[in-house]
Amino acid sequence: MNEDCIFCKIVSKKAGAVIVFEDEHSIAFLDIHPLNPGHTLVVPKNHYPSMVEMPPDEVGRVFVSVAKVMRGVMKASKADGINIGQSNGRAASQEVFHMHVHVIPRYIHELPGGFPERKTASDADLEQIGRKIKAAIGA
Repeated sequence: MNEDCIFCKIVSKKAGAVIVFEDEHSIAFLDIHPLNPGHTLVVPKNHYPSMVEMPPDEVGRVFVSVAKVMRGVMKASKADGINIGQSNGRAASQEVFHMHVHVIPRYIHELPGGFPERKTASDADLEQIGRKIKAAIGA
């Protein structure tokens, strides 16, 4: 645990987040500046600045969670596709230095073109899509 890390604070429940999945190794919560509604972050509970520092077996456990979360996000958001994103280091555009994986719902109408702009989501919007994702993961 890193006391200065916002994701560690979310893991330890010292900071709030809309949590949609949790097991003994990882936790998934909604991005507060989503590219699309349902944009979720999956993080290991142990603090690693990036995937480079993680033992391979722990990487694998995080991606088992990513697979579960991805299916729930896709179903709950009625997405046409999903982007899975993971960056390591400042040069790769990593902004929070706690390993994390983005699960981003995508839609046919967004084509062609890159990623949509980040949005500001209200707490009510996050709670609503969060309930749907959590239910879809549990189904």
